[in-house]
Amino acid sequence: MPSLTPVTTTHLGEHLPLLDLLPDANPVSWIRGGEGLVGWGCFATTTVRGPHRFADARTWWSKQLEGFAITNSVHGNGTGPILFASFSFSSDDESVLVIPSVIVGKKGDKSWITWIGSTPQPELNLIAPETAENSIAWDVGSDTDSAWKSRVSVAVERIQSGALDKVVLARDFTGRSVTTIEPRSILKKLAKEYPSTWSFAVDGLIGATPELLLRLSRKMVTSRVLAGTISKTGDDERDLALAASLARSSKDLEEHEYAVRSVADALEPFCTSTNVPESPYVLHLANVMHLATDVTGALAEKLSHVDAFTILEQLHPSAAVCGTPREQAAKLIAEIESISRGRYAGPVGWIDAAGDGELGIALRCGQIDADSIRIFAGCGIVAGSDPAKELAESQAKLVPMRSALA
Repeated sequence: MPSLTPVTTTHLGEHLPLLDLLPDANPVSWIRGGEGLVGWGCFATTTVRGPHRFADARTWWSKQLEGFAITNSVHGNGTGPILFASFSFSSDDESVLVIPSVIVGKKGDKSWITWIGSTPQPELNLIAPETAENSIAWDVGSDTDSAWKSRVSVAVERIQSGALDKVVLARDFTGRSVTTIEPRSILKKLAKEYPSTWSFAVDGLIGATPELLLRLSRKMVTSRVLAGTISKTGDDERDLALAASLARSSKDLEEHEYAVRSVADALEPFCTSTNVPESPYVLHLANVMHLATDVTGALAEKLSHVDAFTILEQLHPSAAVCGTPREQAAKLIAEIESISRGRYAGPVGWIDAAGDGELGIALRCGQIDADSIRIFAGCGIVAGSDPAKELAESQAKLVPMRSALA
């Protein structure tokens, strides 16, 4: 019988800035407001693909856990061995699973370290601030502005014909650098400029998402739905007026309601009770404002087999990144969008040994490939959408990554 691999989790005596611990090579991250998890080194990694990718991911993670001898003196959500996952939007593309060799976490007044192997506790060294900046030259992208507006017009026509209610269309741009693109400096800029978002990195996919697809902790599930967007001007008085107009916008409220309902319907079979607020609030970010609703639920005790993988399989893709009805929206995306999204708009985050975890939707992000990066933006299209306004919204959503790479 093969021997088990030790996995040790212990308290840290000091609260270190998590992103300052990361090396430049293949870091993993899930940080919001200075709290979360970072990791480095790779104990094991694999890819999954196809319609059963969430179940296949669970099977692989369970097999890895069987080989561990876990010593955990910290306990709680996010401690012990952690699986970082970045799932594809479409089942046709690859999803990536990574188990880091070393993980450091922070939540409230508690900090901890987990490492895999029989070696002593790793020493933690704060990495000196970057001296070099990424210098990016941007290509035109898969669609010109006029071509993308034409796609939006086609989508509006289909919706007005009654074929579907909403569809989310994405576009991409590729940037190239004279040197290898370093993920750590991008993460730190995103975390500084957008502290209320989740800054993530998994296998070169890096970004700052404002949308929490799933938090599962001790039988409580939360999902933050964002749909309906307006750009900020930087003038506080003007932005307050814009926020009020967003909260009254029939087009944005319609788009938001579709997204909220898709999440609530997906969670309902697993929960004894769900809480869906009657109206959304306005979430203010540095560059845009979103209509937001936090949907919460209590998992039924009798459903002991339900874990993050189970719920992800039902939640993804939500109306916030696909549309409604889901099947018709997915078909229209495949027909007219013209790009492969890869892991953009797919679930990204972490899952622990208990099956709990936090995963967002991979938005405001880019995929690094050595000296190039492909960034994405998407917009929800409904019957009242205006192509020129949707173009402006897509450009606003590209700002976080463009500025982090500037």
